[in-house]
Amino acid sequence: MSALLQVEGLTKNFGGLSVVSDVSFNLGEGERLALIGPNGAGKTTVFNLLSGVYEPSGGMIRLGGRDISRVPSKDRIKLGMARTFQNIRLMPHLSVVENVMLGQQARVASWGDFLLPLGRSAWRREAEVLLHELGLDTWPGEIVATLPYGIRKKIEVVRALASRPKLLLLDEPAAGLNPTETSSLREFLMGVSRRGVTLLVVEHDMSFVRSLCERAVVLNFGRKIYEGSTQSVQDDPLVLEAYLGPRHAALAAAGSV
Repeated sequence: MSALLQVEGLTKNFGGLSVVSDVSFNLGEGERLALIGPNGAGKTTVFNLLSGVYEPSGGMIRLGGRDISRVPSKDRIKLGMARTFQNIRLMPHLSVVENVMLGQQARVASWGDFLLPLGRSAWRREAEVLLHELGLDTWPGEIVATLPYGIRKKIEVVRALASRPKLLLLDEPAAGLNPTETSSLREFLMGVSRRGVTLLVVEHDMSFVRSLCERAVVLNFGRKIYEGSTQSVQDDPLVLEAYLGPRHAALAAAGSV
């Protein structure tokens, strides 16, 4: 499996505070990797570094072998990276298909091409096809604000896919969903993975993580403390200590809790 994303010694300081320190990991093409850790571990900062919101204080980010450490966010989209957010950022007053079309515009050479009647018709058809392929063709004309939360989560993923990414960063996709919606989203994301899209997922729901991702990277206080199988992550002593504290981790390791 060739590495699509290479993160080497990634570091971010804010003044004298080190938020992310010397984090390294690779993500292979077509892989599903979880980035997890307790609150304040540095997960969102890593996502912001990967997507270009922040510039790193040190280290390197490569996408498809190219150094993108200081490439602007909009250009990272054109190079094959897309991102969703924990708080849905759809346009609630627009229809589903119109929201997906907004995701397409990252690929357009100019807004003029996108807005011309002939071009706009072609973009709409493409958006409708994408919705159909991902099982969301029931709602293309519906106003987003009227739809259930779980459906809006999926639509945000489709909008990101409209830019044709190789790598999709998912920021807490299961947050706020009930168990039925979470299960449905997991199946939906497996379908996205089968399209050849590589997934990097920040998530707190460990059941969701284990059912979706093969590997996990665990952060604590901005440092990597674990990299390996999602099936064994909860048995790692450093991970137990990060989540439970030293005393409860020792009890858990001994089988007392």
